[in-house]
Amino acid sequence: MTILEAAGHLKAGTLTSARLIDQTLAAIAEKDGKLNAFITVLDGPARARAKALDSELAQGKHRGPLHGVPVAVKDLFHMKGVRTTGGSKLFADLVSAFDAAVVERLEAAGAVIIGKTNLHELAYGVTSNNPHFGAVHNPHNLDCVPGGSSGGSGAAVAAGIVPMGMGTDTGGSIRIPAAFCGTVGLKPTFGRVSKFGCMPLGLSLDHMGPLTMTVRDTAVTMDAIAGHDPRDPNTSARPVESYLPSDNPSLAGVRIGWPVNFYFDSLDSEVRRSVENARRIAESLGASVIEVRVPDIAALNTISRVILMSEASAVLERYMGDRSKFGADVLALLDQGRLLPATDYVNAQRARRVMQEEFRQVFKRVDCLFTPASPIPAPRIDQKSVMIDGVEEDVRLAATRFVRGINALGLPALSLPCGRSAAGLPIGIQIVGRGFAEKFLLQVGAALETALFA
Repeated sequence: MTILEAAGHLKAGTLTSARLIDQTLAAIAEKDGKLNAFITVLDGPARARAKALDSELAQGKHRGPLHGVPVAVKDLFHMKGVRTTGGSKLFADLVSAFDAAVVERLEAAGAVIIGKTNLHELAYGVTSNNPHFGAVHNPHNLDCVPGGSSGGSGAAVAAGIVPMGMGTDTGGSIRIPAAFCGTVGLKPTFGRVSKFGCMPLGLSLDHMGPLTMTVRDTAVTMDAIAGHDPRDPNTSARPVESYLPSDNPSLAGVRIGWPVNFYFDSLDSEVRRSVENARRIAESLGASVIEVRVPDIAALNTISRVILMSEASAVLERYMGDRSKFGADVLALLDQGRLLPATDYVNAQRARRVMQEEFRQVFKRVDCLFTPASPIPAPRIDQKSVMIDGVEEDVRLAATRFVRGINALGLPALSLPCGRSAAGLPIGIQIVGRGFAEKFLLQVGAALETALFA
């Protein structure tokens, strides 16, 4: 059941929040033994909150479409009185003393937070093979990863347990799980959603955003969580508009940029077919497709990696005295980041600004870019490398190749299901827009979603 479907039943009185929470907890009990999507389940608090929200409805108070609807949040978001682990031994027993801004805003909108979802350790990876809390499994094939680092949120939504799971995205950590699990995932513009109260990884790269069943559910969530927060100096004071797409969104007159370099150079054939089919559908809906040469994405990815490795190592430096508390893959990345000279970090930030200007020029010609979200469908949990066009690639580097650089640009990007592989694994398309163009991206996404899955 989507957010908007649940909202309709709750408002009409054909379903209570208490009953919906009971159903959600039953789904967790039934499915999560295989998925391992949750680290903490808040059964008691969720039931109490649902009862209170039902009372509000009975008294005529309705907070909006999230009123009484169960959601989950990645276990990076602090919740007062609740354990927040970050998927790490470092914080296994940390009980938060305050709420993250996203938690505050979801609860103000009436959402019921049912639990905290599993993730790649410290949000620093793309598989969600967590050495401390166990690997998260993809609902479409339990032998495959759900993507990361927001793998638990992606798996919980894809399995139909909750209609929305909050994620974070530092180098693709919303869009990769969305692509691998077949959900919608939005990385908003940097500064559109407050980072306050979320455990950091890359201070200038972290973005907060939702994974949902549908584009409209993403819009409803953005209506609740977007906006300025004085506690996060990176948030924009730009007014928040309603993100909900119109009932019959059109692509007439939309200029879609189709990159002729990088994004289609090394790609799984089934991913290529699915994304090209989405392009044809968009054209049939009235969009014009314009071939563009994008700036050097390989260089942009290098810039992003240097910035992330430097910032992550700086953020976690205070904990490096006890190396036994880190998983091997995260520890290796932190060690690499500590070896980078400050000059590399400064030069990466300088090059980043040049790239941002180059992309502003691209968006003078087109309204958005269509790219694959990932060059591959979800790999197996035990898989370290993947063959693409006869070339062996590291799974981490392959999975992040099309998404990582967008974080350095700070631009909004939407991952949307656009097909399946022969093995039944989801395939995602990424739609990238100008800064603060979330409403436009969701309008394009809703039109495409309707045509793809009508």
